[in-house]
Amino acid sequence: MPKQFPYDLSIIIPAYNEENRIKNTLLSINDYIKNTNLNAEIIVVDDGSKDKTVEIVDKYQKKIPNMYLVALSKNKGKGFAIKKGVEVSKGKYILFTDADNSTPIEEHKNLMGKLRKIGADIAIGSRYLANSNVKIKQPLYRVLLGRFGNLLIRVFLIDGIQDTQCGFKLFKYKAAKEIFSMQKIKRFGFDMEALVIAKSLGYKIVEVPVNWFNSPESRVRPIKDGLITLKDLMYIKLNLLVGRYFKE
Repeated sequence: MPKQFPYDLSIIIPAYNEENRIKNTLLSINDYIKNTNLNAEIIVVDDGSKDKTVEIVDKYQKKIPNMYLVALSKNKGKGFAIKKGVEVSKGKYILFTDADNSTPIEEHKNLMGKLRKIGADIAIGSRYLANSNVKIKQPLYRVLLGRFGNLLIRVFLIDGIQDTQCGFKLFKYKAAKEIFSMQKIKRFGFDMEALVIAKSLGYKIVEVPVNWFNSPESRVRPIKDGLITLKDLMYIKLNLLVGRYFKE
């Protein structure tokens, strides 16, 4: 771990075919950084987009200070993109957030405040706590599938966390580097895998209620992606049973 950090915060944005949304997200994050005098870097990891996402990010890279683009040649999955972002991050804390800005960047201060208050290593945004505020709701079938999926995760993998899948998570540098170096899942199951690894390594996790806006352009396929996540759940459980997530 470096003795001094060039940034207080690294903000990782995984992006895949986000030409319609990435501009507003980048501008919102840049405004937040300026308004709070935050010493931060923005890392956009393009996951092999086939649209103009890279061109747009490249354009704003010239306008927004300390913004960097990692362009992957092929689509590997959100988990893979996050892992690549963590590898190049230089901030004392590392936050990842979705390209559609479904959790507003302003929620960062709530996660940071809670993490520091209780001495946690990881703070995760949650849509399912008493004070969470889902401003634009998902269709009922997606809500029910999401709740059922989280129930399975709590029963079989990681009890005590209501929402493993919210795409807004804050890590201390050391925790992020160690956890994601052990990450194996490349797609949507990476969230629950990262938290399982964190628990196995003894890192303290706190769940924080956030404001959240459902994006009507979401590319999540509830049935197909749900089955993939179920497969990932079983894979993680096997890794747990054979001790692959523990320090040697």
